[in-house]
Amino acid sequence: MAIRVDEGLSAKALEPALNRFFEGAAPKIRALNDHWDPAKGSPVYTWEGKYTTRGWTEWTQGFQYGCQVYLYDATGDEAFLKLGQDNTVRFMAPHVSHVGVHDHGFNNVSTYGNLRRLALEGRFAASPGDLCFYEMALKASGAVQAARWSRVADGTGYIPSFNGPHSLFSDTIRSCRALSLAHQLGHCLMGEGDRRISLLDRALEHAANTARFNVYYGEGRDSYDVRGRVVHESIFNMNDGAYRCPSTQQGYSPFTTWTRGLSWIALGYPEQLEYLQTVPDAELEPHGGRGAVEAMMYKAARAVADFYLANTPVCGVPYWDTGAPGLANMPDHLDKPAEPDNPHEPVDSSAAAITAQGLLRLGRLLGKDGPGKTYYQAGLTVARTLFAPPYMSEDPNHHGLLLHVQYHRPNGWDRVPPGKQVPQDESCMWGDYHLMELAVYLHREIQGKPYLAFFDRQ
Repeated sequence: MAIRVDEGLSAKALEPALNRFFEGAAPKIRALNDHWDPAKGSPVYTWEGKYTTRGWTEWTQGFQYGCQVYLYDATGDEAFLKLGQDNTVRFMAPHVSHVGVHDHGFNNVSTYGNLRRLALEGRFAASPGDLCFYEMALKASGAVQAARWSRVADGTGYIPSFNGPHSLFSDTIRSCRALSLAHQLGHCLMGEGDRRISLLDRALEHAANTARFNVYYGEGRDSYDVRGRVVHESIFNMNDGAYRCPSTQQGYSPFTTWTRGLSWIALGYPEQLEYLQTVPDAELEPHGGRGAVEAMMYKAARAVADFYLANTPVCGVPYWDTGAPGLANMPDHLDKPAEPDNPHEPVDSSAAAITAQGLLRLGRLLGKDGPGKTYYQAGLTVARTLFAPPYMSEDPNHHGLLLHVQYHRPNGWDRVPPGKQVPQDESCMWGDYHLMELAVYLHREIQGKPYLAFFDRQ
């Protein structure tokens, strides 16, 4: 089977669950802010229900403070606005100039970007200096991210992951938000000899190469070319830019689909398609024109969305990798709701939280009462599952908002409770943030508020 899409479900029907979520999230977000010591690094995931850190990169700090800003967005509680503002000013500057990561769209758009958006909506009084501060941070972030650049054999390029210049991650498509927003603000990257480098051009080249190398279309690329399958990482020869092979950092293998890697694709392309609606046709001509650029993005977005619908249990929450070996012991795992407590393989609800938003956005782009209806209704169906037990945390003593996530299954970083065989019951900062973002997206639709976008729609 596949996801059992509820074609009659409405966003309005989820409003009571969203209100419960916001109510339960408030004390947890406040307590984490009060008790977390930033000197220890960023909170990454929970262990026995308490947030802890894991030294890799500080890619989750913007999610912590972004949750504070989003909670103000939904509730109007100014205490959370002040937390988000103060923490952004105090702690986020190093992320703006961080040259070693692919995470600018995560950290900086989630903080500076959301604060700027709310200021422009008139949700709080922002001085010209405040807006200049947010915009300068976003411009610099987009340029710094664009400067992290590798070339492939045909002369185009991509933003490499923190693994090094040879590595193209699927995750990074959502960091293209930093480049796109900075471009909309009129910024560019300055290179040698005062050469002006378009941030839009780099975002589009990265998107095209991610679609080309990290997404499969059932066109005979290799023996495991299944339409919509996603590889976490593509590897290139840095001597000549030639593509070498698929790879993965957090999935089971390069020939299976790590579902959180798929989720970044599922959300990243619809967001960029929304942004392209604000871009003049002339700016897309160097890339083949609007028709070619949008066709590339729709092809990738629809392929991965269809794969997700067909390879996820009926409830809409996937197992951590569609080829995880233990699933062979669960031959009917797609025919019933996912089981966080099973002896074979863990689920990853964080992948569901990210993908749900992508399905909603894709469905809206295609027409939620027309060709996009199944995608949009699937997004609502996944959301309904997530905003209820066993995924929405109702324990006030548990730091997390979203339960049953996975961080790094191959490395064994996730906690297996005593007496269990697989990780379960824990939360992570990107899962909490994307559940919050999903809630705000739906809340705004229900309330008739401006559509949630990372860019200026007018």
